[in-house]
Amino acid sequence: MTTETDTQGSVTAVYKVSGMSCGHCEGAVSGEISELAGVSSVKAVASSGEVTVISAVPLDEEAVRAAVDEAGFELVGKA
Repeated sequence: MTTETDTQGSVTAVYKVSGMSCGHCEGAVSGEISELAGVSSVKAVASSGEVTVISAVPLDEEAVRAAVDEAGFELVGKA
């Protein structure tokens, strides 16, 4: 199931990331994704492996993949 909604000029997408196990992991992934253009909010949850991203426009999945890779983790895909 793809979770992506477009409300009030923002897009919310939920991604699945493998390898996160702690708060430091969450911070690393959030920090890298938050640097992408248009991103206004990122919330990573290690226990579920889900990363919720709110952005002005839909993000290019390859850009998200590169950011997650830079943080040292693997983007599985959209949740």
